[in-house]
Amino acid sequence: MLKQRLQHKLLQKLSPQQIQLIKLLEVPTIELEQRIKEELEINPALEEGRGDDDDMLSVADSNSSDDDNDFKDKDKDKDEFTIDDYYDEDEMTPSYKLQANNFSKDDKHQEIPFSVGNSFQEHLESQLGLRDLSDRELNLSKYIIGNIDEDGYLRRELESIVDDLAFQNIQTTESELFHILTIVQDLDPAGVGARTLKECLLLQMDRKISETFDNEELIFARKILKNHFIEFTKKHYQKIVERLNISEYDLKVVIDEIIKLNPKPGTAYSSNSVKMVQAITPDFLFEETDGQFILSMNSANLPDLHVSRTYSVMLDDLVIKKKEKDKNQKETIKFVKQKVDSARWFIEAIKQRQETLLGTMEAILDYQREFFITGEETELKPMILKDIAELTGLDISTVSRVANSKYIQTPFGIYPLKFFFSEGMTTTEGEEVSTREIKQILKDCIENESKKRPLTDEKLALILKEKSYNIARRTVAKYREQLGIPVARLRKEL
Repeated sequence: MLKQRLQHKLLQKLSPQQIQLIKLLEVPTIELEQRIKEELEINPALEEGRGDDDDMLSVADSNSSDDDNDFKDKDKDKDEFTIDDYYDEDEMTPSYKLQANNFSKDDKHQEIPFSVGNSFQEHLESQLGLRDLSDRELNLSKYIIGNIDEDGYLRRELESIVDDLAFQNIQTTESELFHILTIVQDLDPAGVGARTLKECLLLQMDRKISETFDNEELIFARKILKNHFIEFTKKHYQKIVERLNISEYDLKVVIDEIIKLNPKPGTAYSSNSVKMVQAITPDFLFEETDGQFILSMNSANLPDLHVSRTYSVMLDDLVIKKKEKDKNQKETIKFVKQKVDSARWFIEAIKQRQETLLGTMEAILDYQREFFITGEETELKPMILKDIAELTGLDISTVSRVANSKYIQTPFGIYPLKFFFSEGMTTTEGEEVSTREIKQILKDCIENESKKRPLTDEKLALILKEKSYNIARRTVAKYREQLGIPVARLRKEL
């Protein structure tokens, strides 16, 4: 039986302007420059430079009057354009093209892909041409290479590859594929095509032995990898010493050779795994002089923005003549108004972004005042997003967006804003301290430990308790993992 009923719901919808502001809050300074350039390209009503109207945003300081004159000259040149320069009377832009992402398939509006170099697989395949292979061996080798991941490993079982090839009407066996795999494993870099870490290291060691004419240390290292791999990975060096009846010094020499091997041979060639080192562009600049804090936005490369006077005047003229307008003029008014409004919204969103970022950073400076005076991590107070949200009157999600991917330059170095946020705990003496302070002490303890007898998590917990930080062993383990520090046995050295 069908029933009808009325139901009231409160729904909060964000306007396009609010959505635009939210997105801009997340963008760091270096990306904001690109975002402004993109907006300038797609919106002719938004112009760079100092304008004469009220709809203007100044984000970059300019001390040169010549620059201002240059901008004014450009504006004068733009004032000479009329609507006829943008439209042809016989071919007005249809309304559907005034909306974003609504171009027809006939429009040439697609990005052309381009190549930025050879992939890891292409690097391997290029070497196959130097081998004396039959067409079948060549095709099977390429198929094997296609299954190698960016680290250089063949993660799939040969049996599964046999089944895959069967679906392509290519009949083969595990034995034949193993032969093909040995061909691939003979390619550069050494260790490629390995199915396990042990096999990867053995392949590299075999290559080194063949190139150095049976070096005794390398042969001994291979023996450890082949027969005592588990003990080696777990750093149970004493077991290896006893089983092979060698000195710790000789074992250290051999292990030094193993450590030189690359556990991920594909990373040097894989375009996906190569991480480009980029200089960090700080969003805030901070200085402290005689106890006075000086905070500013890093806006040196951000242009001044204003709404095009040409488009504003054009819109006013079209609205005045609206009684005489025909269908084409309606579309023109719609287009011009959309562009002018969009330019104003963008300028206002940038203004609000700058104000929100500055307000949030000022609250962080005030909260962590002692750190910004001394630069000592131990001076950092426990601080969470809610603390700054209450100081600024902003929503927690807004503070989170501001803190994400933003950096501040200080006399002590450049820090991500996330660095200043951390949970807190109370010591046995009743003092509230930041977990960052505890992590720093933990890090110092590990750095100063004896590498022959590294401190276990239990011992680290006892040391922290002696310093009035009453935390459990599992919490020590959690902090250690967050610092990227391995367990005690893996920190052991001979």
